[in-house]
Amino acid sequence: MASDWSNCAVCDHRHVTKPSVVWCSECDEGLCGDCNEHHSISRSSRNHATVSIAEFKKLPKEILQIATVCKTHNEKYELFCRKHDCPCCKKCVKSHNDCKGLTDINELIKNVKTSNAFYEIEQTLLEVAENIKLIKTNREGNWTSLEKQKKIIEEEIKQTRTNINHHLDELQDKLLNELKAAEQKENSNIQKLLSDLKTKEREITEFKVNIDNIKQHASELQTFLAIKHFETVISVAEKFIHSIIKSDATNRANISCQFTKSLAQITSSVQKFGEINVSCEPCNLSIKKRKQKQAQIMVAIPTKNIDNLTLTLLKRINTELSNVLGCSLLPDGRMVFACLKQDKTIVFKADGSKDIEIDNIGPTFDVAFIGDDCIAVTSANIKKINIIDTKNKKLKKTIEVTSAIDGIAYKDGHLIYCARDKGLQMISLSNESVTTIINKKLSDFAFVATFGDKLFYTDSDNHSVTCCDYHGNILWTFCDTNVLEFPLGISADNDGNVFVVGYFTQNVVVISPDGQRYRQLSSSKDGLKRPQVLHYDTSTNKLLVANEHETAFLYNVK
Repeated sequence: MASDWSNCAVCDHRHVTKPSVVWCSECDEGLCGDCNEHHSISRSSRNHATVSIAEFKKLPKEILQIATVCKTHNEKYELFCRKHDCPCCKKCVKSHNDCKGLTDINELIKNVKTSNAFYEIEQTLLEVAENIKLIKTNREGNWTSLEKQKKIIEEEIKQTRTNINHHLDELQDKLLNELKAAEQKENSNIQKLLSDLKTKEREITEFKVNIDNIKQHASELQTFLAIKHFETVISVAEKFIHSIIKSDATNRANISCQFTKSLAQITSSVQKFGEINVSCEPCNLSIKKRKQKQAQIMVAIPTKNIDNLTLTLLKRINTELSNVLGCSLLPDGRMVFACLKQDKTIVFKADGSKDIEIDNIGPTFDVAFIGDDCIAVTSANIKKINIIDTKNKKLKKTIEVTSAIDGIAYKDGHLIYCARDKGLQMISLSNESVTTIINKKLSDFAFVATFGDKLFYTDSDNHSVTCCDYHGNILWTFCDTNVLEFPLGISADNDGNVFVVGYFTQNVVVISPDGQRYRQLSSSKDGLKRPQVLHYDTSTNKLLVANEHETAFLYNVK
């Protein structure tokens, strides 16, 4: 956190209170006018950049609170640890002994304000702001469209109700007309029968009057003949009555109404007029994207572009070995070579002279440094990993595995190894638990390297180099037999550039971190003859390359 910038720090040490007028970030203190004048001409501080307090106060609060000195030791930051992504003072170095790539922080902060990393941050902030506007516009547009959709649905609901009412009105009128017609038909039948009965009733009444007159005034003969006539008339009348009784004419007519079931269900089964559904569809909003960046931006840390990489030969080593398939650089400058044909591992001193020879552990294939002066050596078909103590010059431990092992790499307490038919696997050195990263057959003589959260492995059968993550997801594959044929040993530098040897093309090729570009760094013209392995030391930026037989080369990489 920045010191108290309101008062002059120098005057404060003299128990004098004077307001500061400028701020020196390198001294991490404010200065009054007089002290600033001395500060600007003093040999130790004349090159320090200062800023007026008025301008300094404009910095965001979170920037002012950033500590510019070590919180633990209260000393200036002088180094930056890439592994832990943090600045360090001189005293912090003790806790970073095993960290590779400690960098002078003064080199990192040169021209930081004009660096590509700072430019990327500026552009990314602009991009984020534009994307926020795009998303706001998109959401506001959705808001407006929802209001319009609501109004449209309201009209549809009302129109549906109107249509239903109109349809029900038509059905009602039709049913009422049917009721009226049924009632009129039955009434007509009844009226017709009543009319016939009324006619017969008049006829019978007349006959009754005639019978009384005949009974009083007609002769016996007339009366007899009249009886015969009346019998005929009465017979017809009785037949008329019987015919009515036997027919349906006297059935009682009733009118009822049976409503359609679906119509009756409107009040019982139909509990909703409809249902409002809210659906979501994928947003087709195309936000702006800058180039793909690493998950974490390492501000102002210089990176190696493969176009600018150069190899400077430091040493030519005569290994006197045949079929070298493993090599590694140790932190103290020693070089390790594993020889499959002669079943031995040899450690050379930094000057190229032989230091240790271990030939009692059986076949040896690849080798990797694992810390504490120890190396791990694979043994191809023997299905075991030998841990060798190079300080005490003895076998420390043997780890039994279930597959043949070719190439090997070390990462944070784990060994990643090429397990042939079982793919790419990882074993913990603490409890020997095994995790499968890629469950597919690898070629024989496959090698593996690590960088951050990425793995790189070679496939000599298909002449390719593949990059994947620790979940086995393939990120890219490089394959060009005009450049790289039968790739074997592989390694990576601090920037993710991938170094690989081509056995048939007799060269060393570097591939960019995205797998899109390549460059040949060394070839047979430089002494490479059937090279098989290499190792890049990230702490010293040195590259060790070993031919199949007898010769190895140590390069400085810039």
